[in-house]
Amino acid sequence: MKKVLFLFGTRPEAIKMIPLIKECEKHPDIWQTRVCVTGQHKQMLAQVLSFFEVQPDEDLALMKPNQTLFDITADGLQKMKALLEREQPDVVVVQGDTTSAFTGALAAYYKQIKVAHIEAGLRSGNKYSPFPEEMNRKLAGAIADFHFAPTPNAEHNLQQENITAQVYVTGNTVIDALFLALEQMKDKPEYAAYFSFLQPDKKIILLTGHRRESFGQPFEEMCTAIKTIAEKYADSVQIVYPVHLNPQVQEPVRRILGNHPNIHLIDPLEYPYLIWLMQQSYLVLTDSGGIQEEAPSLGKPVLVMREVTERTEGIEAGTAKLVGTRQQDIIDSTVALLEDASLYQQMAQAKNPYGDGKSAELIMNILAKQLQTVK
Repeated sequence: MKKVLFLFGTRPEAIKMIPLIKECEKHPDIWQTRVCVTGQHKQMLAQVLSFFEVQPDEDLALMKPNQTLFDITADGLQKMKALLEREQPDVVVVQGDTTSAFTGALAAYYKQIKVAHIEAGLRSGNKYSPFPEEMNRKLAGAIADFHFAPTPNAEHNLQQENITAQVYVTGNTVIDALFLALEQMKDKPEYAAYFSFLQPDKKIILLTGHRRESFGQPFEEMCTAIKTIAEKYADSVQIVYPVHLNPQVQEPVRRILGNHPNIHLIDPLEYPYLIWLMQQSYLVLTDSGGIQEEAPSLGKPVLVMREVTERTEGIEAGTAKLVGTRQQDIIDSTVALLEDASLYQQMAQAKNPYGDGKSAELIMNILAKQLQTVK
């Protein structure tokens, strides 16, 4: 039996880790499973853990008011040192590109514990966009012993950095989580009831936006574009925006998009409610990474409001389009999808390149085999 420690701090990490945790729980003869959360996104994290019925064994409680990247990194390393000395796992599993993932990998390296990196190999090519995620994932990748790349493109990115050993293309566990959630949500009326304010005769545009690199003028342009779209399609479209709690998001959003009858500014959604809303939407405007992967499995075109994206596979497959943060580009691309039925169908029916929902089983099978042979 091997002891595996899953370490994560944000809701997106949790969503992609939970299928792996569930897979380990199916095989108690192979895995002693330990779950540690850093507490980086405490409230939003608790919601998704509760929905999937995952109980953390440890909570590092890193969240504090006005914390900086320096705080998260330094405090995280200190608390992870004590955690790893106490738990002594055979492998630490980190996911993606958060500061929790980077510090978790670094702490495990300092303790000479093997590291498995889930969603390895994503790259934008710009170390300041997304910030600090691009460097977080590169540094985690340099440390990791096992690299689980979601796509061949991600594998190629690792090869470009001379990372060729123990690299596996597995698909993305976000699709596993999506299918798990859809199964749990079946025939439950509370989701539709929560969105009773929606008008059934209007198309829904789901909007999300929170990236640090967009703060300031780019974010102002994004919001102004949304306002223009809402006004242009007042009779046929409704926009729903679960607004991130960050004050740098809240201020421009409330100022530019508040008090508009076609725009619903709502609190951040628990994961199943977000999935339900995505299912009902006509299209998605986002700067989120996970939604670029999830929405195509539901047949929803995605317009990505970023200047660069590490998820190039969706762009190449035609499930998503990179529209940037300029006001007119966002408007033009949204109008095209609302008015050109053939373009819409082309994107909606494109095959999702991010997996088939069986990634977690594949990853844990590989890891079990390799840990038996790699000393």
